[in-house]
Amino acid sequence: MHLTRLRAARNLAFLTQRELAAKAGLTQATIARLESGRQAARPTTARRLAEALYVEPRELIADRTEGAAK
Repeated sequence: MHLTRLRAARNLAFLTQRELAAKAGLTQATIARLESGRQAARPTTARRLAEALYVEPRELIADRTEGAAK
């Protein structure tokens, strides 16, 4: 799953990639790959990131209608 809202959530939490990685038990390189879309997240990774950011995992994934013409 692609965490298209990860960067926005991280910025709202005032965390650097390195800080988020430490809180979630991941590497900074993994956070960078997830944010750029070069890597998809496993459900367990999404949960760990959501917990570190104090959000629900679904908040890190874009709504299918997001960006669609209205």
